[in-house]
Amino acid sequence: MRISKMLIVFLVIALSASLALPAFAQDGAATYKAKCASCHGPEGQGKIGPALKGTSLTADQIGDLLTKGNDAKKAPHKKALASVSADDAKAVATFVKTLK
Repeated sequence: MRISKMLIVFLVIALSASLALPAFAQDGAATYKAKCASCHGPEGQGKIGPALKGTSLTADQIGDLLTKGNDAKKAPHKKALASVSADDAKAVATFVKTLK
């Protein structure tokens, strides 16, 4: 009986830990390199898209642009980027603000 209770506790802990993993944002730099660098440059210097290095946008504004889009922007940022989760957008925005 004691072993079954311990097994249940272990399973509950393991299940809750596995459900929490998707909530953690991927590394912002890795996501940026995979999804943003081809247009904005590996160091945010600009390429096809505008330079992000030293942008005046706040991290919240960058995150909103990625998750909600903005009709005033050019594609692909007119609409939300379906391939970027809210957590990833926040991580990318935080990374972009480190680009100097």
